[in-house]
Amino acid sequence: MGYMPQPEKQLDPGASPAQWFGWQLRKRRKEAKLSGRALGRLVQVSDDMIHAIEKGKYPSCQQDLARRLDEVLEADGLFESAWPMVFGNRDAEKKRADADKRSRGVAEATVQPLTGRILGRDEESPRSGSTAPVDRRAFLQTSGVAAFTPIELAQAFTPTDLTWPESIGAAHIGEVREAATAISLLDNRFGGGGIVRGFAGRAMQWAAGLLQVPCSEHMRSDLFAAVSHLGIVVAASEFDAYEHGAATRNFLFAADCAEEAGNWHLRAKAYSFLARQAVWIGEPDDGLTYAEKGLVRSDRITPTEQAMLYTAKARAFGKMGMVRECMKAVGEADEAFTDARPSEDPPWMKYYDEAQHNGDTAHALFDLVILTGQDPGRTARRFDTAVKKHSDDYKRSRAISRTKLASLLMAEGDPRQAATIGHQALDEVGRLTSRRAADDLRQLSAFAAKHPHTPEAVHLRERIASTVST
Repeated sequence: MGYMPQPEKQLDPGASPAQWFGWQLRKRRKEAKLSGRALGRLVQVSDDMIHAIEKGKYPSCQQDLARRLDEVLEADGLFESAWPMVFGNRDAEKKRADADKRSRGVAEATVQPLTGRILGRDEESPRSGSTAPVDRRAFLQTSGVAAFTPIELAQAFTPTDLTWPESIGAAHIGEVREAATAISLLDNRFGGGGIVRGFAGRAMQWAAGLLQVPCSEHMRSDLFAAVSHLGIVVAASEFDAYEHGAATRNFLFAADCAEEAGNWHLRAKAYSFLARQAVWIGEPDDGLTYAEKGLVRSDRITPTEQAMLYTAKARAFGKMGMVRECMKAVGEADEAFTDARPSEDPPWMKYYDEAQHNGDTAHALFDLVILTGQDPGRTARRFDTAVKKHSDDYKRSRAISRTKLASLLMAEGDPRQAATIGHQALDEVGRLTSRRAADDLRQLSAFAAKHPHTPEAVHLRERIASTVST
């Protein structure tokens, strides 16, 4: 499929501190002969983020990302030392702007204020630079699809190609629930890209619009719970498609809707996903905070949900190379999962079974093996259990666990066995539209590169290169 590549934007390092920072990043990335995607993989962010920083368009590069760029590009502390000048004041400015918006927003609202939040209306979002959870009022435009973000139901939601009922009935709530189920099924089987992405965005647009429609008090909690569930499912597909800004906003929106509904279970689910996403994009400290928020009043959630959140903590600690803390969180997750009673779990927790628990905890332990040289045996056993027990309904999870198992064996075991498992993973990933699964294959290829004299490893790399674009 030939196409003419777009010329790179010319950068002017004298235009602004952000442009200088981006110019330095592009210059040093090219000197290291790394693509944006390859560098992103090494510093654990998306290639979109790398290119946005290079163009001076990324609003707030995290300081720990600047530190990782220094390490990978051997920049002798250049990026971290420049970080305060380029990005250090942006968070404070953003918070002041948000405060101004909040002070104006109450007077401007045209709908009845919402009540009944679980933890009160003054709770702050943990991620620096985020808007406060109660008063998010902007629309997010992602690939031409509007994603509704404000829990206060700002009057700006006025697309002309969708229509909503004059009042909410049980059938409308049922439609939102069925849409969430359908999108979740497609996402788990095929990944968050392709047709899933477009379908999910439109469903979210329509469902969020329902929150502006008059609704009787006795149906209000059910409506907010249904929209929260759909928001989590849509955000999960956006996460998988690397639409990270949209995913974060919709996860936070879903958490707000869950609190309006008084639903602790959906709230836990939203914060669990926020934690996993933060760890994935290289912000494990934020991920830890989100997991801790999800565990607030853990007596209100089921043991399975507790295990899910302890696993998120473990993944954050693992990414930071904190051995003792990670092992403790894995132990807490195992203990909670032992007490799981599936009959007491909400329907959307069906996915968190033995396969999912083993795969998620193995991901945390994988980072300890790679970063700190821990014993790979227990990690391999957990990945193997995940691979064997995932059904076809969770092909993406199975493919990712299989890829990670191959990477583990390629790094710390038998490269020939790793290659065999890697080929099996490729057979599945080739039918998915998951950027996460594709990035894990690139990591596997990097580990295989350490075995240039093993024909099986060389062949695996060649097949990964032909299957997954670099």
